[in-house]
Amino acid sequence: MTQLVRRLFLPVLVLLSQASLVWASPDRVALVVGMAEYRTITPLENTRNDAEDLAEVLTEIGFDVTLGIDLTEAELRNTMNDFAFRSETADLALIYFAGHGIEVQGENFLIPIDATPLTNLDVQRQSVSLKEMLDVVEKARVMRIVILDSCRDNPLGGSIDTDAVATAVAQATEQATRGAGGLAPANPDRGTLVAFAAKDGQVALDGTQGNSPYARALMEKMAKPGLEISLMFRQVRDAVLAETQNLQEPYTYGSLTGTPFYLSGGPESDVEVAAAEPAKSWSKLRPDQESQLLALADLGDTRSMLGLAYIRLNPEDPRFDPAQAVDFLERAVAKGSPEAQMELAKLYEQGIGVGVDHSRALELYQASADQGFADAINDLGFLHYNGGLGLRPNPGKALELFAKAADLRHPEAQFNYAALIDDGLIPGKGPSESAKYLYQALRSGSTDVLNLLLERPTMFTEETRRELQVQLQAFNFYEGTIDGDIGPGTKRGIRAAYGLD
Repeated sequence: MTQLVRRLFLPVLVLLSQASLVWASPDRVALVVGMAEYRTITPLENTRNDAEDLAEVLTEIGFDVTLGIDLTEAELRNTMNDFAFRSETADLALIYFAGHGIEVQGENFLIPIDATPLTNLDVQRQSVSLKEMLDVVEKARVMRIVILDSCRDNPLGGSIDTDAVATAVAQATEQATRGAGGLAPANPDRGTLVAFAAKDGQVALDGTQGNSPYARALMEKMAKPGLEISLMFRQVRDAVLAETQNLQEPYTYGSLTGTPFYLSGGPESDVEVAAAEPAKSWSKLRPDQESQLLALADLGDTRSMLGLAYIRLNPEDPRFDPAQAVDFLERAVAKGSPEAQMELAKLYEQGIGVGVDHSRALELYQASADQGFADAINDLGFLHYNGGLGLRPNPGKALELFAKAADLRHPEAQFNYAALIDDGLIPGKGPSESAKYLYQALRSGSTDVLNLLLERPTMFTEETRRELQVQLQAFNFYEGTIDGDIGPGTKRGIRAAYGLD
């Protein structure tokens, strides 16, 4: 067990590495798709323009853009597969789809140009689901955004057949309620944002000015420097409502992390802010943007509450007020935010802005972990392993928590779990599984993992090092001998897998 303690990331290192994790790579990648020339269903006028113009704006603000126009299903899937691999080493992966989209039995499908849908089953077989789009971006390191400008009129004109009479009746009832088009509500994983051009059940306008109203507002706002992303989407919503006289209301689903993010340049001292903890990053917001955060917080937006709390936890900011930060976090906790639960747990544990209360801290850590928040699960692992907040040391429970956090792609937990496997402490798992977790931790973007593998590779057994070379070779990052020697060639492969070369 002594070796285990030595090789696990210490809590201080975890806190340091989270900052490097968030900002390890500057890469921003975007997949922009425009479907216009449909072969068997109604063509669209502006979707090609929307995609081409948005791709140009994204390129201008620093994105590496893949543009696809009028793709068949096979072409779309191939493009998505390539983009998924590139997304793994990007801070932000963004997909924009302009074209026909349709809801079938509560799931959203995006239609390629060669689809010939006559039944629900045809739509499901010949189209790409929103879930598949989300899978493409799920491994991006910081933020994942999928934008659908595809809620236009139902291209099937309400004539789509169903596979059973009961289903037909149910869908006819829903169609009458929802109107002639629209998409179903989205429920993405935490850290992912899905933006609809029109709220679920509504129809988005194709536009008469060369671009759709949504695409035009999106391009204008995303190119605006220093506009934090949650505020940017709020302004897009307001612009579209104004232009369409409240006929079309864009809507976003999902929850972003508490770290501020800018599509087009951050505030002053952006390099400094990029490496800073959230408290310093949020403190760089302009007063007018803080006012917008306050308004959004009053509407129940938990990310705005978190941002306001972080501002008041920065001792270098004149607004420093830990007690008020606690108030904002308590409001976000009441709304069920797992990140707020985690942050508030730290304050109760350390007695910042509130009296020390280990029982309350443990309760909040557990509540956050119960919602699948990987940081809280990982920290609970340390608490159970070492004993803390009134817990007795329980290595068995700790290993269970580290495994859960690792499977949620928490880089430090992935490294820790790889080390535990390598030490022979996880029944049924060996060098191959250890190497897979190491590879995944590299792709997740932790500089601590990168540096340890480059500088101290012999902390892992030769068998695990061989299996790591196998992993690198499987993804074309390494062409040398599988010998367990982490020499120059393997190190080049490690850096490439991380995203440096």
